[in-house]
Amino acid sequence: MSRMPIGIFDSGVGGTSIWKEIESLLPNEDIIYLADSKNAPYGKKSKEEILKLSIKNTEYLLERGCKLIVVACNTATTNAIDYLRKNYKVPFIGIEPAIKPAALQSESKIVGILATKGTLSSSLFHSTSENHASGIKIIEREGEGLVPLIEKGELQSVELKKLLHRYLQPMLKEGIDYLVLGCTHYPYLIPLIKEIVPEKVKIIDSGEAVAKQTKAILEKNKIVNPSVIKGEHTLYSNVDSNVLKCLAVKEGVTTKVSFLDF
Repeated sequence: MSRMPIGIFDSGVGGTSIWKEIESLLPNEDIIYLADSKNAPYGKKSKEEILKLSIKNTEYLLERGCKLIVVACNTATTNAIDYLRKNYKVPFIGIEPAIKPAALQSESKIVGILATKGTLSSSLFHSTSENHASGIKIIEREGEGLVPLIEKGELQSVELKKLLHRYLQPMLKEGIDYLVLGCTHYPYLIPLIKEIVPEKVKIIDSGEAVAKQTKAILEKNKIVNPSVIKGEHTLYSNVDSNVLKCLAVKEGVTTKVSFLDF
């Protein structure tokens, strides 16, 4: 089982930000990535729809023999991961906004969260905020419209820049010193975000923490790939895969990107 691949799924191309972190930490692991771009964004769907899509993605990855599955989507994690863990035997790694480290390090005690509606309205998000952000003022903002633009590859569009200004300026007026990115698509916006927020505002996402947790769970379950050869990476999209191909470029990593009708 240790030589089987790691599976990753997301509501689209954004989870490649997580894939890159996992590959960097675990370069000898084979990885299968599933981009459900046809149904992006998950953030506006009902809990039932999100669960149904998450089950479909999980079962495809299990059919490919994945030994561990990373739910590289904040919305899918908050709405479906409990069900997945109860009903399937492989380990699951979830994604949630990095509220805890931001709250611990914030000097102004004011933290901004940019996330999808599905994440911000979930019970897991609220319990995480209550447990780890006591005494911290959380400024929540739904990033409506951001994911569809990223899915189109419009990372420098005028519309995207306008949306970011609209969402971030109120947070800056409130005095945030940390901005938590609560969607795996959003790390691709960091260059634009840095043009808007002052240098003193730290931007934080979950990618590195997820990679470390993936490694820890592989070690705990004794399913780390013992190979000394670079892992094979296969990425699938159920729409035109050109955007996925552009975002999947990683120096020194051979990656196959294909269309998959699922």
